[in-house]
Amino acid sequence: MSRRILRVAVPTPLARAFDYRLPPSLSSVQPGARVRVPFGRREVVGVALGVVDVSVIAPEKLKSVQAVLDAEPLWPAALLALLNWAAAYYHAPIGEVMQAALPVLLRRGADPASTNEKRYRVTAAGLALTAAKFPRAPLQWHLLRLLQENPEGLNAATLNTQMENWRAPLQRLLARDLIVRDVGPVTLHRNQMPAPPLVLNEAQRIAVAAMAAASGRFQSLLLHGVTGSGKTEVYLHAITRVVEQGGQALVLVPEIGLTPQLVERFVARLTVPVVVMHSALNDGERLSAWQAARSGQAGVVIGTRSAIFTPMPTLALIVIDEEHDASYKQQDGVRYHARDVAIKRARLENLPVVLGSATPSLESFSNAEQGRYQTLALPERTAHARPPAVQVLDLRRLKLHDGLSAPLVEALQAVLARGEQSLVFLNRRGFAPVLMCHDCGWLAPCKRCDARLTIHQRRRQLRCHHCGAEATLPERCPACASANLHGIGEGTERVEAALARLLPTARLERIDRDSTRRKGSLADALARVRAGAVDVLVGTQMLAKGHDFPNLTLVAVLNADQGLYSSDFRSEERLVQQLVQVAGRAGRADKPGTVLIQTYHPDNPVFSAIAHHDYREFAAYALSERTAAGYPPASHLVLLRAESPRPQAALGFLQQARTLALNIGVPAEVTVQDAVPSAMERRAGRYRAQLLAQSSSRPVLHGFLGRWRDCLDQERRARDVRWSLDVDPAEMS
Repeated sequence: MSRRILRVAVPTPLARAFDYRLPPSLSSVQPGARVRVPFGRREVVGVALGVVDVSVIAPEKLKSVQAVLDAEPLWPAALLALLNWAAAYYHAPIGEVMQAALPVLLRRGADPASTNEKRYRVTAAGLALTAAKFPRAPLQWHLLRLLQENPEGLNAATLNTQMENWRAPLQRLLARDLIVRDVGPVTLHRNQMPAPPLVLNEAQRIAVAAMAAASGRFQSLLLHGVTGSGKTEVYLHAITRVVEQGGQALVLVPEIGLTPQLVERFVARLTVPVVVMHSALNDGERLSAWQAARSGQAGVVIGTRSAIFTPMPTLALIVIDEEHDASYKQQDGVRYHARDVAIKRARLENLPVVLGSATPSLESFSNAEQGRYQTLALPERTAHARPPAVQVLDLRRLKLHDGLSAPLVEALQAVLARGEQSLVFLNRRGFAPVLMCHDCGWLAPCKRCDARLTIHQRRRQLRCHHCGAEATLPERCPACASANLHGIGEGTERVEAALARLLPTARLERIDRDSTRRKGSLADALARVRAGAVDVLVGTQMLAKGHDFPNLTLVAVLNADQGLYSSDFRSEERLVQQLVQVAGRAGRADKPGTVLIQTYHPDNPVFSAIAHHDYREFAAYALSERTAAGYPPASHLVLLRAESPRPQAALGFLQQARTLALNIGVPAEVTVQDAVPSAMERRAGRYRAQLLAQSSSRPVLHGFLGRWRDCLDQERRARDVRWSLDVDPAEMS
């Protein structure tokens, strides 16, 4: 049995690896290769961790490896080390970490080189046709229109979700050469005639030079640039140098919505292939992009958080755009933070990592203040654009109509008269957040959450924004049968309707999660804005960052107080970041910009920092408060979360978990607080609770967590609830 025992990372919530017998018929397996193994009553795809001499399992009880799927590791040694580090740091099952790092098709056992997914794409002849050419073939036109709207092509799985009975019209369109069948998803973006680079200002040149000086060694660089200061241009200059020298670059973005415009700019400037990686890709597209990066064919990868695990053989630079964004933190499964994992990867692979933001996280700001990061400042907007003038509207002295004050409406009318564009920002979608009966006081509740249902007027629906539950908008009150039902508060739908009445000649565009559900709809809407076909934008945080609209000169912020005085200690930081980002959309070209902020608390330091365009002032103030309160970055946190469909089960498990912690001995540097219900205790029919552990010493905290996790895995009550450890939590509820 010597050296024929294989340790395997199996996708399971159990925080350990499993041993299997390696039959003589199978060759030796390298760490990082996939194997097919029996697990319980099923077969699963796991990842080999290495061969060991002995196992705690008796030899006769060891099950055999069924198949070796890879002749070589899927990841190089440094990336395999990163995955093992992530499992240890986040106290997550190694099998789940390995799964999170793989495209779905590879998790199912597919060949890494296999991208032979059939896709259907419109031809040039088909692209030119209109509905008039299909008077008696509406299904053919409907299918052709879908493919015209998705020129990269659609696979069968996607077509099934978009249209019924599409196969017969498909065959007719194929026969007419209006569409073609491709094999392999189109993921490579390449430009043979790159546009010339823009001329950099002095601050940008210094930043690019610092990035070049860090080449070939680990260095964390914080690119702190005000909105409109040209951070993307700095990235492009640094990445151009990297790819010209034969290296690869990885660019992380927090949201899918930022990807298309970034890809467009990168492709316009680079001659190397660029691939994208995010959750909107289908399985075949994801595998194709992953393989292009792993083979070195793709010079640049642009992706959301999971792209940090992409193998890239000549990786020479990592860029994290909008590094402060909470979207980089995974909120389920393996709860890693892509920014922190990126820094660890850069250290392991000995290369520089750039963290860019107009509003750096307080953790990054603190690291820069203490000299751990090198700060690169871009204090001014490019092309002589000036910061927008910020005016705070005191709602204690103003009346609101559908969330809009008179001075704000007058400003919108003036901008419209000048032929310029405005953005009305409200981070709340739907028509109104609450439906209320004015006769008996009934409020429409969600039956599965401790929350109210939001009105969606256009669809005549009530919808829960926490669990997705839907109901028809009632005509009468279920409690008293009154017809006196009204929406309380404002969402983007209501504001859009109000603006349509107040600005009857304005061309409106609403951008939120509801209006951009269809694939490509966000890109289409943004294209209309840039083309000048929109006068007033109404939107949520989807519009708060990264977008550049040269003719947009007014930003109006409604309900700016949302986020003040929250129980989450990060709420003010998040509010400032969001408001600075959305304010930065105004006046980015040669036209001066204005920002109007409606608030009931005009004296709050948050609005002072925004009005003075001084994020450093706010960061210094907020850090001093955090230090006094003992919150991160002055300390380190871990949340033990639990949930169950049974009331009190989650809370009971956490109370027992605290007892276990006390029994094994809590170090003096660690505090384990009492278990409490979550801020929203019932969500999606499950009761939730949490327990906070805190320490000023990260090593001591993690040493304790390792022992505590072992006890929790063996606790009987742990089988009756769904629980997880969240290291460095981004959300406290």
